[in-house]
Amino acid sequence: MNTTKKLYKSDTNQVFSGVIGGVGEYLDIDATVLRLAYVLITIATGVFPAIIAYLIAVAIVPQKPRVHDIPKSEYSEKKEETK
Repeated sequence: MNTTKKLYKSDTNQVFSGVIGGVGEYLDIDATVLRLAYVLITIATGVFPAIIAYLIAVAIVPQKPRVHDIPKSEYSEKKEETK
């Protein structure tokens, strides 16, 4: 059974693009806490570096695959693994 976690943008917990919500889901931390930490880091670093880092994350972190995006052969394997 494949139990590796993957980082994806959140499709349910998003304010702008879902990056921080996805990190929260990945780390099992409330996204609100992460957003507050991000704002504090942004202020502490002089705004520009944190904004550039966020834009890079938006470009790199993939969207969570939906069931209709997964090839049928992989979906049937995943369905059997969860039984």
